[in-house]
Amino acid sequence: MIPSIHDRGSETIGLINYLYGPGTAEEHIDPHLVAAFDPLTPDPGRDPKATYEQLKRLLDQPVNALPAGKRPEKHVWHLSVRAAPEDPILTDEEWAAIARRMVAATGIAPDGDEAACRWAAVRHADDHIHIIATLVRDDGRRPRLHNEARRAQAECRRIEADYNLRRVPAGDGTAAKRPTSAERHKAEREGRDRTAREELRETVRRAVAGASSEEEFLDRLKGAGLLVHTRVLPSGDLQGYKVALPDDHNGDNEPVYYAGSTLAPDLSLPRIRKRFSGGPPSHGPDATPSAQAPSGPAAARRRTARAAWQAMLIIDHGEDAQVAAHIAAAGEVLDALAKTSAAHTRAELREAAFVFERATRSHVQAERGHDRALRRAARDLIHSGPALGRGEDGATTAMVIDMVFFLVTATAHWHAKKNHAQQAAAARQAAEHLRAAYRTAADMPLAVLYQRGQHLSQPLRQRQAAYLRQAVPELAEQALAEPGWFALAATLADAEAVGHDPAGLLAEAAERRELATADSITEVLVWRLRRMADLPADATAIPERAVTAAPGKHRADHLRPGRDVQPRRTR
Repeated sequence: MIPSIHDRGSETIGLINYLYGPGTAEEHIDPHLVAAFDPLTPDPGRDPKATYEQLKRLLDQPVNALPAGKRPEKHVWHLSVRAAPEDPILTDEEWAAIARRMVAATGIAPDGDEAACRWAAVRHADDHIHIIATLVRDDGRRPRLHNEARRAQAECRRIEADYNLRRVPAGDGTAAKRPTSAERHKAEREGRDRTAREELRETVRRAVAGASSEEEFLDRLKGAGLLVHTRVLPSGDLQGYKVALPDDHNGDNEPVYYAGSTLAPDLSLPRIRKRFSGGPPSHGPDATPSAQAPSGPAAARRRTARAAWQAMLIIDHGEDAQVAAHIAAAGEVLDALAKTSAAHTRAELREAAFVFERATRSHVQAERGHDRALRRAARDLIHSGPALGRGEDGATTAMVIDMVFFLVTATAHWHAKKNHAQQAAAARQAAEHLRAAYRTAADMPLAVLYQRGQHLSQPLRQRQAAYLRQAVPELAEQALAEPGWFALAATLADAEAVGHDPAGLLAEAAERRELATADSITEVLVWRLRRMADLPADATAIPERAVTAAPGKHRADHLRPGRDVQPRRTR
């Protein structure tokens, strides 16, 4: 159950009109009162003689009783309480009881306080109610609303337990500000998938991914098409920034600007500067992608997979401050991947980055500098440009998603151990989007490897099976029974052909991190081995060799993706 305290207002009648009106898309069905400070409160939804104006006068009476100069300008308090989609539909009586608990918990109308604020709860949909209250008590004093949002959250957790509803992870005050109802309605009217606040937060996150200076960050914001306004001190130093979408205007046709700190706590300029303070995410102050490493999307994805592997080890065994830095940098990697990957994986990667953003912030203070390799990887991805959805670009995309999936899963485990409920839930949700992106990216390269493995000579395949039993005896039979065994056999043969010891390589790949919980042991090993042995991720790029093909099986149609491919187990 989600409570949302909305911005305070100055017009009671305006909010009443909205609550009893049809809604922006005719979504308000049968608006009616379920509870109020006085059982005799008129209900314009059910009583044809009651009017909006009557309800407004009743609620505003304590305000109007004050001298004009002492009336608060913004005296309208508004709270919505929403159940989860899978929750049962609650009755009006149940919602009434919930409304009374919420106004008591927040300080609007404490139990037994006869001079409390006046309030009314309106239901116009199955899954939520709205509570409107006047922020002047009947005795003329103001209510004590210190930390009312946190108290509302705590009461919702108790309500979930009492009504056997979905348990929403408790917050810790580090989440980004949710879009207001006005922002959501505006996005719906304008046909936007997300509110302006959410679009801007995503664009700013992408702009900071792998950036090494304020100048580069601001240039990226402008390059993304945002309107950027900066505040400069008399000394010439930058004090802050705010951004706007060029087509998002207020009633006066002016751009609606958001400061970085209002988009997310870690997007304020001082917090962004801390990312730069750990040192540049490049090999030198003037390094370019071509100077620091081979250029190209595939090469950048290989380097990212290596950095993700090392980061996973830190998350498993590092100090908390180091882990927090690596998790934050993992968010930059996801943003960079989403920005540069091909269209068929981009949507899921974008969703993964969007939800993982919540996992990047907690009360554990990040110790910047330790995350340099991951931030460098994010920078490489951005500077290497968009990846194709095929060939080595496409196959290395599958490779890096596989590795980032485990990185995000390790993040979920770490947050769970620290009792960071919202962050752990966000990481798990991001992992599901990565799982979907992986399936899309991996289908073709694994199909090619599967077919190549099927056409290995029997003695060669038996030799690879012996290597497997030697290296990971406890998992060998499970791996041999998986459809992905043929892809792994082809990979082992490729590694052997270029001079690697397959058994040693397998043992190293397996011992670095456990495999028992993987949905497909063979697929995980395929990508680890191809990365460790520096084999092409795209098997079609490997010249046909007798060592990896049975005699007489060199026809090109045996490399045609999708031919006689059995279904694979996925993570």
